[in-house]
Amino acid sequence: MRGLLVLALALAAAQSPPSPEFIDASPGSGLTHRLICGDNERKSLLIETLGAGLALFDYDNDGILDLFTVNASARNALQDPQPSNHLYRGLGNLKFVDVTEAAGLTRSGWGQGVCAGDIDNDGFTDLFVTYYGSDRLYRNSGHGTFEDLSAAAGLVESAKRETRWGTGCAFLDYNLDGKLDLFIANYVQFDEKNTPVPGQPNACRWKDQPVPCGPLGLQGGKNRLYKNISNKGALKFEDVSKQSGIGELGLRYSLSASTIDYDHDGWPDIYVAVDSQPSLLYHNNRDGTFTDRGIEAGVALSEDGREQAGMGTAVIDFDGDGNLDLLKTNFVDDLPNLYRNRSDGSFEESTISSGLGKHRQFMGWGTALLDFDNDGWPDIFMVNGHIYPNLKGVEYEQRRLLYRNLGNGRFSEVAPTGALAMKKSSRGLATGDLDNDGDIDLLISNLNEPPTVLRNDGGNRLNYLNIRLIGQRSNRSAIGARVTVSVGARAMVQELRSGSSFLSQNDFRLHFGLGSAIKVDRIDIEWPGGTKQSSGPTASNQFLTITESSKP
Repeated sequence: MRGLLVLALALAAAQSPPSPEFIDASPGSGLTHRLICGDNERKSLLIETLGAGLALFDYDNDGILDLFTVNASARNALQDPQPSNHLYRGLGNLKFVDVTEAAGLTRSGWGQGVCAGDIDNDGFTDLFVTYYGSDRLYRNSGHGTFEDLSAAAGLVESAKRETRWGTGCAFLDYNLDGKLDLFIANYVQFDEKNTPVPGQPNACRWKDQPVPCGPLGLQGGKNRLYKNISNKGALKFEDVSKQSGIGELGLRYSLSASTIDYDHDGWPDIYVAVDSQPSLLYHNNRDGTFTDRGIEAGVALSEDGREQAGMGTAVIDFDGDGNLDLLKTNFVDDLPNLYRNRSDGSFEESTISSGLGKHRQFMGWGTALLDFDNDGWPDIFMVNGHIYPNLKGVEYEQRRLLYRNLGNGRFSEVAPTGALAMKKSSRGLATGDLDNDGDIDLLISNLNEPPTVLRNDGGNRLNYLNIRLIGQRSNRSAIGARVTVSVGARAMVQELRSGSSFLSQNDFRLHFGLGSAIKVDRIDIEWPGGTKQSSGPTASNQFLTITESSKP
């Protein structure tokens, strides 16, 4: 019976109206500030190549998504003014206004990644920003301003002993005490004074051309886990990296991080894309410690056992079997990885069999598993861009990739026309319904250019359900909650998370495409901590807020 239903859905998808289009809505959006990341014409140091992420979140709780863009820096310390991050308030209809100065978020520095979460359970979403140097925690006051609590909360005290290079981050409640903890990925221990640059006798080479050195040859960083030990209103974090095992796996070139309860035991695990080394799957041992199971689970190396240069990550159940799967982007001359969850604690490499083995010429960064056409099957979007702007034979600016889920475990590339064919050197990617019209839009960060806004035109031809979760017994952001939406015999599973993509933050609202279904039969929620909650038939095409019951 289930097989017939899946076949019917796949046939319906194949016979659906023409695919929606992504339209570049950047002109007139109000997003004008460029992502400055070193010299745009010639990169001399590794730090100039990574770019930065961005976040979609509703900081003022008005129901319209706002945007936070992370900025890196110029190598010229005399540049005035120095680049800063930017907070844009959403006005609706994909229009934004810059409120950075009024919000108190004008800090400069070599920013990298961002993640969001309500760290004090006061109903307002806070921000954490990673840097080369010293990371920053910004508490949302609820009155349109943010306060830097990094030092007071205990998140910068040990940074005095070393210069860290923070990259991916994620809030999660790893011990299920109702308070959000913080995971931080760190890349390399970078020292500009002792790093060769192109043109010097000992410069590094790639394809027989001089390039910036790294990460190979440089010392990797140590990933960090901070436990939220706040009490009676005093916000405080404790570094538990050593005792938890997170920081005891040696030095790694870690980039993006995605939380994922891959074994569905109710405890959040962490997947980290690692550059030029095996990627990491931190399994939560449910006693405050983690064990890396990347190798045995089959998500650390390529299918043929090679170390890869992992960049971005995404999580969703792409094949409709109820298990959360993994997607990872990689360096140029390689394929992405699509890992299908076998439900036994391991994954199957499905890149070739799923139809993702066509392109090796792209350098992948931000990625997302999203249902762009609302047919009920998560599709794949990837942004690309090289790191060397001045090498012969290198396409520095690259187009985007969109793969449509055929509903049978396979994907088909959507023709690269219009906005999909536009070429930029892109990095961060965040997804969310920016105009609240029932389909998913996209925001992309581009090296030395303003962000790109891609409006989804026609994705709402089919039906949808958008779900916002509010925790009460669990953390207020409901990070870690698992939602199952059932339509007939089909069950669609998503998990709410902080961070992911490439150093970026997606909208916390969970979007479900429903195809032609005018209602869902059942919504089941597994809240962090084990509370389960269900509701009966619900009409399609609405934005629904579900609050966790205060009773067990």
